[in-house]
Amino acid sequence: MDQIQHKFIEVAAGLKLHVAETGTGPNVVVFLHGFPEIWYSWRHQMIALAKAGFRAIAPDHRGYGLSDPPPEPEKATFTDLINDVLAILDSLGLAKVFLVAKDFGARPAHYFAILHPDRVLGVVSLGAPYFPPSPSVFHKYLPEGFYILRWQEPGRAEADFGRFDAKTVVRNIYILFSRSEIPIAQENQEIMDLVEPSTPLPPWFTEEDLAAYGALYEKSGFRTALKVPYRSIDEVFNLPDVIVKVPAVLVVSGNDYALKFPGFEDYIKTGKAKEFTPDLEIIYIPEGTHFVQEQFPEQINQLILDFLGKHI
Repeated sequence: MDQIQHKFIEVAAGLKLHVAETGTGPNVVVFLHGFPEIWYSWRHQMIALAKAGFRAIAPDHRGYGLSDPPPEPEKATFTDLINDVLAILDSLGLAKVFLVAKDFGARPAHYFAILHPDRVLGVVSLGAPYFPPSPSVFHKYLPEGFYILRWQEPGRAEADFGRFDAKTVVRNIYILFSRSEIPIAQENQEIMDLVEPSTPLPPWFTEEDLAAYGALYEKSGFRTALKVPYRSIDEVFNLPDVIVKVPAVLVVSGNDYALKFPGFEDYIKTGKAKEFTPDLEIIYIPEGTHFVQEQFPEQINQLILDFLGKHI
């Protein structure tokens, strides 16, 4: 970890993002995290890519970890994240990069590739295929106790999370999201109550890892994180096209609870995903969970390196 350097990049007037970086190669990979992740969730991949001759860059999204929060977190958007990627590339003088994204980070990665195809060599997405912009349908198919619906409700997650310190919130979400079932609470239950205090961490996630996450979320809190992604899901985008035209790979984990989202698995398995991402390779990891890059780092590192090698 001491190989990883840290800096701050101004991406908007007075707003600085924390960026972790390692490696000095001419080919650059930018990592975009999901929730409840942070730059640290890419630690294994960053070190492996640096050893293989790549330059690896992982920002904390605005309002996450050590990055500044937006002036008005309740107005934060996915568009901000897309603009932040462009600002990072421009600030560092990077003409073209690979994007590696996880969970909700896949949306700004794919949309950036559509808006700025001349700046992207390829996209690697873990667990989240590209979907063209459309309204969410969770409320039609899932009960009100579905965690995303709960977290969209103003004040609900704030009250739920507020009973615990940041480290415990991250711990509970890591345990919940590592399971193969969608987190759904009963009517008289909160999402945090779905995890018993005695439940152990996943075996691949150490107490030291949890402490690192806890410290970063202690700094940022969850105010912006609840807005983006959960309260920005139905954001309207004016894309010039709905097709991702750069090379892409999607890693699908067999035990990822997200596969059980309505229509999600069919979208991938029926080939619909390839209609919108024609140059798409899909790779299945049967035992993988939602956090596959931390669960099976060596396998994911090699998959990423294989993809990069094909498209440099």
